[in-house]
Amino acid sequence: MADELPFVAEPPGDVARAHDLAAQAALHWELPAALHLRSGMNVLYVCGDEVVLRVCRPTTPPMQALWLAEYLTSCGLRVARPVRHDVVERDGLACMAIERLHPVGPTDWEEVGRMMRVVHDLPVDELSGRYPLPRGASFPHWRVEQLRDEIDDLLDAAAREALDAALVCHNGWRERAAAEPQVVCHGDVHPGNVLQTADGPVLLDWDLMCRAPSAWDHAALMTWEERWGGDPQLYERFAAGYGSSLRGDPMGDELAELRLLVATMMRVRAGRHDPAAAAEAQRRLRFWQGDPDAPVWRPA
Repeated sequence: MADELPFVAEPPGDVARAHDLAAQAALHWELPAALHLRSGMNVLYVCGDEVVLRVCRPTTPPMQALWLAEYLTSCGLRVARPVRHDVVERDGLACMAIERLHPVGPTDWEEVGRMMRVVHDLPVDELSGRYPLPRGASFPHWRVEQLRDEIDDLLDAAAREALDAALVCHNGWRERAAAEPQVVCHGDVHPGNVLQTADGPVLLDWDLMCRAPSAWDHAALMTWEERWGGDPQLYERFAAGYGSSLRGDPMGDELAELRLLVATMMRVRAGRHDPAAAAEAQRRLRFWQGDPDAPVWRPA
């Protein structure tokens, strides 16, 4: 199981094929025309005011995602619910129809923390075999040594020295993470994956669900103010709902910094073909080089 991939490990690829599949699915489900919303690891489309089509390249049978949504709902968690109970597939891509959520006001981060405690208490046995649950440390983008090698030619001497110094501080992190109690984790908790609705906050994007230390789901939020210019009370409210803060916890602090390192190196890599990503990478590298005036980062 340690070598499993998450539910989605790569983007759909040819966006034209995603467009064609979304159009086919809209006809199949007798929905309004699919209008492209955005592309990333998933390609999303809106069909009127009530439905979103999600096109992805799953690593396992896509019906598992529909099962997961129903299971999490039965556990008292707010997630985006499927509005059709079949999947349209073609050429390794899958299209699902889910409810379109409408944002209402600021996010209740204390409630998000409460829901994350529920996630961490989920029994692994009930998920195993029904939805991918790899170890978070096995994710391709967390192979930090390989990622560092991939970007070597894109770094100047100062950036190379700064990143290498930071990475040396985390030698052996996988072994330390493996020694921690392993829980079910959402895998990618940050403000972009939470939407406040009239019924409360909804947790989105379960593609990176995994087994990991509980700190895995705290890490991004712990640095949200400092590095991303976010709400200074966001993590404190999350921690209050969760029942404990991991500030000062060795694993929490280590994963928080490692997540920043991964985010930096991924922007450097993306900058090979994307000038905007290259510019953002330079912003992030200033932090690692100790620039006291290093700017806050911009999410990809």
